[in-house]
Amino acid sequence: MQISLHIGVHGTDEDRLLKGLLRNADEFRREGVAIPGPSRYRALLSDALNGLGDGAPAPEAREVLLDTILSEDPEAVSRLCLSHENLLSVPKLALAGGRLYRKSEQRLQGMQKLFPRDRIGVFLGLRDFATFLPAVYHATPHGSFDEFLGGVDPMHLRWSDLIRRIREAVPEMPVTVWCNEDTPLIWGQMLREMAGIPLERKITGSFDVFSEIINPEGMRRFRAFLKETPGVNEAQKRRVMTAFLDKYALDEAIEEELDLPGWDAAYVDMLTELYDEDVWQIGQMPGVRLLTP
Repeated sequence: MQISLHIGVHGTDEDRLLKGLLRNADEFRREGVAIPGPSRYRALLSDALNGLGDGAPAPEAREVLLDTILSEDPEAVSRLCLSHENLLSVPKLALAGGRLYRKSEQRLQGMQKLFPRDRIGVFLGLRDFATFLPAVYHATPHGSFDEFLGGVDPMHLRWSDLIRRIREAVPEMPVTVWCNEDTPLIWGQMLREMAGIPLERKITGSFDVFSEIINPEGMRRFRAFLKETPGVNEAQKRRVMTAFLDKYALDEAIEEELDLPGWDAAYVDMLTELYDEDVWQIGQMPGVRLLTP
């Protein structure tokens, strides 16, 4: 069985990817792709990994887990799609110990032990630290931003460090990543990659996220374009989407207000520049696929 495991990061998804997959669950099921609801596995997997620690699972652990997670016969499933942004940690511990998601290696090695005969692929959305850190902080009970950072210097954070740690800990798990900032343009591809279906396949909701950041007139014109040019490929669609955003984007949907002590425009610009350089580095890493518009 192939397992597509979406693990966040925090502040990039809000369960939209899972909801998008669930909208297509009946269609995908015909091809052996299972999209279980989150209540069937999130607490179950977290409890199993917490109980496992660095130990070994019981011999029957995989079968017990699949019987609970799946409503269909596991033998009829070729791909299982799971989404769990708290699998690596809850938001308040995202920087615990001065490292991004410090238990990533242990958690993913635990998944490998629980599903030893399956091929697990990791899916991960990234976000500019200039907006990631404030967003995750606001999802925690910390009393101050400094308390949340715990001494970590945002200028020293790199997503490539996290991904390198994952690749070294579980080299059998390929990693697919994307930038949260690109999500509206690659949403359909993200859904298809998770489900393992061809990129040209028609699915429900390919442009849901794009529609959230463009005004109704722009969306109407875009849908008219798609209807008039049914043979257009994905690259052409994205160029057209970019052009429509230049003209019809909802400013309030794409601009973020940042109000943190000491974070002036120059500081934010530097964080973004470092992020862009880091994403380029990630795209060169072996075993990693970077989805781009």
